[in-house]
Amino acid sequence: MGFPSEFAVGDRPIGGAHPTYVIAEAGSNHNRDLDTAKRLIDVAAEAGADAVKFQTYSGDRIYSRKAESKYLAQWGRTPAELLEDISLPREWHAVLADHARACGIHFFSSPFDHDAVTELAAVGVPVLKIASGEIVDLPLIRAAAATGLPLFISTGMATLAEIDDALTAAAEAGAPAVGLMQCASVYPAPANRINLRAMDTLRTAFGVPAGLSDHTTGIAIPIAAAARGAAFVEKHITLDRGMPGPDHSFAIEPDELAAMVQGIRDAEAALGDGRKDGPIPEELDENYRLARRSLIATRDLPAGTVLEAGMLTVKRPGSGIAPKHLPIVLGRPLRTAVEADDVLTWEMV
Repeated sequence: MGFPSEFAVGDRPIGGAHPTYVIAEAGSNHNRDLDTAKRLIDVAAEAGADAVKFQTYSGDRIYSRKAESKYLAQWGRTPAELLEDISLPREWHAVLADHARACGIHFFSSPFDHDAVTELAAVGVPVLKIASGEIVDLPLIRAAAATGLPLFISTGMATLAEIDDALTAAAEAGAPAVGLMQCASVYPAPANRINLRAMDTLRTAFGVPAGLSDHTTGIAIPIAAAARGAAFVEKHITLDRGMPGPDHSFAIEPDELAAMVQGIRDAEAALGDGRKDGPIPEELDENYRLARRSLIATRDLPAGTVLEAGMLTVKRPGSGIAPKHLPIVLGRPLRTAVEADDVLTWEMV
């Protein structure tokens, strides 16, 4: 299919050795309140996320009115009714895009119908996200690809064959680049079902950047994903997990988002370059001398004493003769007198 192994979302390069692109998934957690939606953007920007993402759908376009869901039934409505009630008003797109731009963060959304694709492209989003459930909606993927925007495609529930179908559709319709998201479509998802190693499989099998769309509770899994080389990480956010709605309970709150972003950046910094060249600059201080060991006199020894094993021990600090040289030192006379616990140096032997 020939998709690149690295690409840019707006001004942000993704894939390869570039930093993990962190997406704060606001989803439907705006609860149809514009101030809440704007505050979610503020929170994402303040935490240092690269992007904030919403979802654009209409209840009667995404679900049959006859569809039922045990998970969504707890709100006393059909899936179509509930999703219509929590859907993002489409007239907000431009307002939210402008607000995100002012905050210095990318804004985009997951389109769930063809009109949403057109509407989002019109407000200048830098990327479009295809949700896991829509990976089999090849006409939707073709419509998103035809905008000329790069795509993120989430792969929850998908087989490799279905992923291949989606990528083929995206390529045929002109998508310039695609990133694949490993995902467990469970809400919340247990850690033992996340399968972070599948990111490697996606990257190897399809030659595109791979990352994670995470539905676990807490922030450990996204940080681990970044440490394993995730090109991007998506995590649901909320202002308050106690708010009503289907996606609040497993989302992270503002302080957790900030901690997650910092944890991801710390994990990236900790990876280093893989070289093992001896002490780092920060180790070359007093601790380097104090923490290492030298040959130490076990008792007072006059000058001329021929050194024997019982006369020496190994202790800190490391400013004298290294312990590995003990065989060379034994049998040699002392040039000067030494006292018990003196650090033995070459000048003394």
